[in-house]
Amino acid sequence: MLKASYKKYTLQFKRPSGTSRGILTQKETYFLFISNGEKKGVGECGLLKGLSVDDRPDYEQKLQWVCENIHLGKEQLLTQLIEFPSIQFGVEQAFLSVESKNWYQLYPSEFTIGRDLIPINGLIWMGTADFMKSQIREKIQQGFRCIKMKIGAIDFEQEYQILKRLRTEFPVEDIEIRVDANGAFSPQDALEKLKQLADLELHSIEQPIKAKQSEIMAKLCEQTPLPIALDEELIGVFGYESRKQLLEQINPQYIILKPSLVGGYKSSEEWIRLSNECKIGWWITSALESNIGLNAIAQWTYTLNTEMPQGLGTGALYTNNISSPLFVSSGFLGYDPERSWEVNIL
Repeated sequence: MLKASYKKYTLQFKRPSGTSRGILTQKETYFLFISNGEKKGVGECGLLKGLSVDDRPDYEQKLQWVCENIHLGKEQLLTQLIEFPSIQFGVEQAFLSVESKNWYQLYPSEFTIGRDLIPINGLIWMGTADFMKSQIREKIQQGFRCIKMKIGAIDFEQEYQILKRLRTEFPVEDIEIRVDANGAFSPQDALEKLKQLADLELHSIEQPIKAKQSEIMAKLCEQTPLPIALDEELIGVFGYESRKQLLEQINPQYIILKPSLVGGYKSSEEWIRLSNECKIGWWITSALESNIGLNAIAQWTYTLNTEMPQGLGTGALYTNNISSPLFVSSGFLGYDPERSWEVNIL
């Protein structure tokens, strides 16, 4: 007989981390536990305050509803959780976990037995110019060949000069540079800034303007000299027809899928099918989950057989993360089956 419970867990950042929406010092998340006799499973409901569409006052009430109705089964629960994408993802993980031979091995593969790695980008957080430069040096010393830099917190010219210096020192053959504006540009000056950034041979820019300005974004994607990747634009877009309409209207060069924000595996795979039909590129990114959620995203991502660097390197941000076999080495995410999970998580 299935039983379920949940637990709130507050992750503490090792150092304050800046985005265009403010400075992060901690991050609340929720673990959903399922038991079936002696078998136990866990999933992470990775809510992001101020960004997730399910950042609502009744969030924990909905989690409790899931626990009380776990007997409905995965598919029926997912249907009724359409407005709670992060809980959908937690449900998917927890059911896979309780049904697996080992609760932590959701998608057995060459990755989970330690024989293959996933290429990832090194993330550069916003801050002062000196802080951003120090992070770049650190990532390059660690062997990363793809850097993602968050921009929009300080003066654009300062950020441009940091990027220009980075590109001067490391040509495009040596370092792939992505930037993430998190909607920081205004519609009036976005195109001009994109033209400046394009001179630096960047890979792409995420969400140059705020989401929900479809006509303006479509025009930008048509005119831009620098590939645009939609990120926040995908949040809160439910259903096949709405997703198809958005991609056909805006026609971006890329989309970025965060399973915790778009509704988990099933929803992400629908986005991927649609983007493939529209000849739009894509990659997967975690959304500040603990190692429970990162493990679930990484194992699934490996099965997609993509060689593009993914955004999965956030596991080392916290002082109190769940100990796991995940590790980052020379720009790759790996899984060491000899390392143990934190035993008291279940």
